[in-house]
Amino acid sequence: MDHSFPLEPIELASQDELQHLQLQRLQQTLQHAYAHSPVYRQKFTKHGVHPADCKQLSDLQHFPYTTKEDLRNHYPFGMLAVPREQVRRIHASSGTTGKPTVVAYTAADLEVWATVMARSIRAAGARPGELVHISYGYGLFTGGLGAHYGAEKLGLTVVPFGGGQTEKQVQLILDFQPQIIMVTPSYMLALADELAKQAGSAKGSSLRLGILGAEPWTERLRSTIETYTGIQAMDIYGLSEIIGPGVACECAETQDGPTIWEDHFYPEIIHPHTLQVLPDGCFGELVFTSLTKQALPIIRYRTRDLSQLLPGSARTMRRMAKITGRSDDMMIVRGVNVFPSQIEELILQHPKLTPYYLCILSTDGHLDTLTVAIEVSAGCAPHDPEVEKASESLKHQVKTYIGTSIQVEVRPPGSIERSLGKAKRVLDLRSKN
Repeated sequence: MDHSFPLEPIELASQDELQHLQLQRLQQTLQHAYAHSPVYRQKFTKHGVHPADCKQLSDLQHFPYTTKEDLRNHYPFGMLAVPREQVRRIHASSGTTGKPTVVAYTAADLEVWATVMARSIRAAGARPGELVHISYGYGLFTGGLGAHYGAEKLGLTVVPFGGGQTEKQVQLILDFQPQIIMVTPSYMLALADELAKQAGSAKGSSLRLGILGAEPWTERLRSTIETYTGIQAMDIYGLSEIIGPGVACECAETQDGPTIWEDHFYPEIIHPHTLQVLPDGCFGELVFTSLTKQALPIIRYRTRDLSQLLPGSARTMRRMAKITGRSDDMMIVRGVNVFPSQIEELILQHPKLTPYYLCILSTDGHLDTLTVAIEVSAGCAPHDPEVEKASESLKHQVKTYIGTSIQVEVRPPGSIERSLGKAKRVLDLRSKN
């Protein structure tokens, strides 16, 4: 097996070298967007800024933000900065909350995407010649094809399975013996349960490395996955509006939060309400500006993901803290801000309860009520005394540490729908009452 795949020089460049490249690319991107995207030209003009105003990286804060609504308002191709005929591929969101978010790629964009994905997979610990099982969805969703082309560029052998057909996926994992799996954390749990059914244990398979992303997940869930399956679980981050997966990835040497590939994506942290830029280390909303995209350059995109920027460790580039949730996934229950990840963190402290849960919002009179439906561990029943004790303890912990009261509905194993991709953690029934 060929283990040689050296780091790119920019990964270990000095801060001065990196920032010089970032400024050069940022200025080119602003000029490209202004010259070739009528939408951005109008936004810049309305905001009273011009690409020539960007003399240093900090000048970026004077430019307007881009939101998902901008992309939807100019659906499908209104934000392109190249002729449509130069586009080589189109991806789109599911559009479950409105018009789909359409993103487009030139041939050069696809090469950049494959490069940052190969870099990500390499950073996570994969090496040329290994076999990778891809369970991210293929099609308009960027996960599957993004992972696919990055893995091939790195020199891996790819099994392009996609989502669903859990029993067959596990059968092929047992037959093909892949070393690596790329999948959402929630679906990794479903595959692990099926591995336990087919092989007698979720441990002991050929898998040694999981590159997991596409949804927020906690450190405690990482520990649960690693203990349950015996794999090393690495965090990869991306979103289609920026390029897809591969914006950032953890490095195997440190496993201390995804390193952002800052030569292609410039990050900022802002206060989600005042929209002011915050210093590194502060907690807030993650904002990205693409530095090398041609078809659809994106300027100061509000991701809604909540994180913080941390100093580089295994690489020169800065890291991002694990996403704790999204500003638009936040539940406000009787005036208290609650994130599903906070609930998950507490659930995982109880061995009798599992990470299969659903937060159900409803209305009792004029008051909002949060019920957390949770599956019990295999071999337990919802009314076992120890399960009821765990349930009461969870309610107390949520009240103490998060500040709101909840109801807990304990369900038998297998009763909560398994995710085939991104897990659905919140069911809001308030508008129906």
